[in-house]
Amino acid sequence: MEKFYRHGLKFTCTTCGECCKLPGGRVELKISEAENISVFLHLTMDDFLETFCTVEDSGIYLKDNAKQHCIFLENETCAIYDVRPMQCRTFPFWPENLKSPYRWKQLRSFCEGVDRGKLHTAKQIETVRSEQRKSDRENRRANKQIAFAD
Repeated sequence: MEKFYRHGLKFTCTTCGECCKLPGGRVELKISEAENISVFLHLTMDDFLETFCTVEDSGIYLKDNAKQHCIFLENETCAIYDVRPMQCRTFPFWPENLKSPYRWKQLRSFCEGVDRGKLHTAKQIETVRSEQRKSDRENRRANKQIAFAD
């Protein structure tokens, strides 16, 4: 089946922060991402995890703020943009957004960067998806190791 984005898709992040407000959005971190963010914030890993994360058997997740948005959404922008996790870096090229032209167009209702700016080729989009799958596999392996260590 041919992908609807075979000719590419336009997207440019405007740092508007709307993706950080997605209801029920849980941002999962790899351990290396948590370490990068803790260094960026000049915190120990333990302090970072305690203050900004929820650690579960299934993984490490960023907490939400009082408005149920990402805890790092400050003044409508990402406070950790330069070290944001893979899940955030790969938005909007998530599998659920690439299922159909309809799903892609739905993104326009809240993301002003969709269908604007830089053209991402189908090959580039597939590379992002491949990176996502690899990251997901790494997270699952790491979480199993953490669960067995307990």
